[in-house]
Amino acid sequence: MFTGIIEELGEMVGWTATGDDSGLIAIRGKTVVDDLGHGDSISVNGVCLTAVEISSDGFTADVMGETLRRSSLGELKPGDPVNLERAAKLDSRLGGHLVQGHVDGVARITAREPAEQWTTVRFELPAAIRRYVVEKGSITVDGVSLTVMEAGDDTFAVGLIPTTLGLTTLGHKQVGDLVNLEVDIIAKYVERLLGKRS
Repeated sequence: MFTGIIEELGEMVGWTATGDDSGLIAIRGKTVVDDLGHGDSISVNGVCLTAVEISSDGFTADVMGETLRRSSLGELKPGDPVNLERAAKLDSRLGGHLVQGHVDGVARITAREPAEQWTTVRFELPAAIRRYVVEKGSITVDGVSLTVMEAGDDTFAVGLIPTTLGLTTLGHKQVGDLVNLEVDIIAKYVERLLGKRS
């Protein structure tokens, strides 16, 4: 479980194939390896991965075909920045919202609209998750906990402050780039429970 508060802007270092549709991804990130252990969960661009090998300045993680098909991790190239967050501790503050690291959809950025102190970023809204995205609700974009400013039929928008732009991949991504989306897990559970009653 994560909070969507990015701890470090890391870097994708490389990829080693371990099978036809699986591999080891190597990530550089000095902050997140401080107390990271073998088998620990870590979020990379919003995808929950398991740390395999840890060094003083990075780690590797297994990535299987299912993860590659459902996320944008397969699009990463060496040198690309990545959002990193270690799993939340029960005694820490919940600064964002409850994030599982289970990607619900992949979408492209459709527009960036800079203002003086913040930037509005617009994204495609995949049909499969449209019903979970509501104005003023929470959404995770590449692992970043954000508030939905606008929710349309096929797009949604968020507002990014300078801190978010400077400390996450969302400050680097351009129109046409892919992002991982995770909707609020509570909305999915409520839908399932109410559906069983009707």
